[in-house]
Amino acid sequence: MLRLEPRAQASRLWTFASPLLALALTVLLGVALFMALGKDPVRGLQMFFWEPVKSSYALGELMVKATPLLLIALGLSVCFRSNIWNIGAEGQFVIGAVCAGGMALLADKDSGRWMVLAVLLAGVLGGMLWAGITALLRDRFNANEILVSLMLVYVADMVLGYLVYGPWKDPAGFNFPQTKTFEAVTQIPRLMSGSRVSIGLLLALAGAGLLWVFLFRTRAGFAQQVGGLAPDAARYAGFSSRKALWVALLTSGGAAGLAGALEVAGPIGQLTPYVPAGYGFAAIIVAFVGRLHPGGMVLSAVLMSMFYIGGELAQSRLGLPKSITGVFQGLLLFCLLACDTLVAYRLRWVAKKMGGV
Repeated sequence: MLRLEPRAQASRLWTFASPLLALALTVLLGVALFMALGKDPVRGLQMFFWEPVKSSYALGELMVKATPLLLIALGLSVCFRSNIWNIGAEGQFVIGAVCAGGMALLADKDSGRWMVLAVLLAGVLGGMLWAGITALLRDRFNANEILVSLMLVYVADMVLGYLVYGPWKDPAGFNFPQTKTFEAVTQIPRLMSGSRVSIGLLLALAGAGLLWVFLFRTRAGFAQQVGGLAPDAARYAGFSSRKALWVALLTSGGAAGLAGALEVAGPIGQLTPYVPAGYGFAAIIVAFVGRLHPGGMVLSAVLMSMFYIGGELAQSRLGLPKSITGVFQGLLLFCLLACDTLVAYRLRWVAKKMGGV
């Protein structure tokens, strides 16, 4: 029979092979799911793995989805490497979008293009402010950052709802809960005509590079990681745990807020109740599938955006429910957690002894 035995040290091979095995298992489970729903599994997999990459326009839409996922995941990786569990990036994303939207609403036709920078900065500061609430409560009252950050997501949604149903609602919008469309001067510049891909993609890739330098080439990044892996060693070395807490949460909140600003001042162009798209929660999976490494998170963000687009196509073309996107995300996460067992354990075949022998 098969038995799990602990390894003397973590397997470097399975550290990188585990996400690939998890993806393969997700595909197999997806085939079984499509068959159980009475759908053609080949057609179903085509929606998720071929349609999002089959043309230049499809690739552009893939990058539009991947940009906020990557930005949020980069910030979350700083938290998770510091052993700080920020589960509320969705709320920081929403508040960043609200603050960016508020700044965009101040613009008029005479405003200069500098308003784009003001909108992005407002989003970053909004996300940092929302994450700062969690940092403050954890720092001063030792509140659990998981619960605090998660509960603040619902508060952020209510703030957004109050504004778009109330004082910020477009008076010429036929009573729809949305703001007016932002002025053109506040729109995020696009990389090319005919595509919705904006400079947000470049910002996300630059963020991945900066994070790599911070984590692996600076003393501050080393201090963050030591504080997460070995708090006692960090205190002995003179690293401040309070500083690590604030740096991690403010960085994560700022990245999520920037993603929110890029979303409302880019593809959406206004504030609506549908700004919360689940990116903050999906980015947690992106971070762990990418092994909390900037390069890995770039690839996992693309994969997760394929799930988003594939889920939308499966709804419209195959008649599957909206929840199919979340199902694939959940399958990937659970398969990864299962496969990660092989990092610390090995499977060994042990002959079963016969009774009385």
